[in-house]
Amino acid sequence: MDAPPITSGELLCLGSSLAFSGLFYYLYRKKARVVARIQEAPKLQVDDDLPALVSATDGRCLPYVALEGIVLPAKAALTSHYHEGLQGVIQKLLLKEHRLIWNSLARSWSESERVLSEQVYTVPFLLASPDTEAVTQVSVESPLQAVCLPLETVYERFQQPAHGFRDLLGQYLSGEKPKGILETEEMLRVGAGLTGIGELALHPDGSLHLQPPARGSEYFLCLGDWQSVLADLESASGLWKGAALLCAAAGLAVLLHALCRAYRRTRGQQRPQGKEPDGEEAAGDWGPEDSCVICLTRPRECVLLGCGHICCCFRCFQALPARLCPICRGPIDRVVPFYQA
Repeated sequence: MDAPPITSGELLCLGSSLAFSGLFYYLYRKKARVVARIQEAPKLQVDDDLPALVSATDGRCLPYVALEGIVLPAKAALTSHYHEGLQGVIQKLLLKEHRLIWNSLARSWSESERVLSEQVYTVPFLLASPDTEAVTQVSVESPLQAVCLPLETVYERFQQPAHGFRDLLGQYLSGEKPKGILETEEMLRVGAGLTGIGELALHPDGSLHLQPPARGSEYFLCLGDWQSVLADLESASGLWKGAALLCAAAGLAVLLHALCRAYRRTRGQQRPQGKEPDGEEAAGDWGPEDSCVICLTRPRECVLLGCGHICCCFRCFQALPARLCPICRGPIDRVVPFYQA
């Protein structure tokens, strides 16, 4: 029974590479569409001309804009738990445990993290103009729906536990060693420069609102400008594109390897059936009794001295592992050509 042209392992590699390349290409196209949408979006700043600009559009709404402004609380601001006088509009308190886990395969300790507590607080806030004389403000809606929260760390403390002998013995027996607890506080501070990318709408009461886009586009809030958001997205898009090309190249290499092997196997099967004699075999007429005793395909072409046997072709003589006659096993002193009339 003939072997299949591609093995099960090669088929698995080919299918996996195609599946991963398709997934990575989808992620690349998704990021690329977001990049193109941000590049086409109007780039605005909060000023007193903004309400007239939005009211002149269809539906009194700009579907996708990049808006820059200064963060101000709409009501009372949040106060830091660890710094007096530090106020913000978004606050995140995180308690994370760090542990060392024994890896029996690598024979080493590997670090792992576990979130013990995570609390996020928000208050309504606005984007205002850096110009103190401007009165226009934009309300930022649903900030927790943004792709990532625009927070900066204002407090961080790592607490290491004290271990006794009994604790150390139990840790080595269980394979888990507590390393410590990390306590952090992150805030979006009042007065920070913020860029929001989303839908800008003018409500009937004349107030402006930046909100998540209605057409499914991503909602961004970042501390930098819109170029920093674009650079991060282009970097992620290039990473997914490279991964897709790499997986596709791996699948193509597996396929080419299988095709080359199948081609060589087909040629090997066809050669004995339809083989044409080469120049040496077609030079004269000779029968099976004159064939080389080693390869049985070419005529006898040389005389082995000193035994004098004429038994092999010149190629097989060159391939002999030792200079011994294939017939009598006698030593070969020299070789002379044998010519048949």
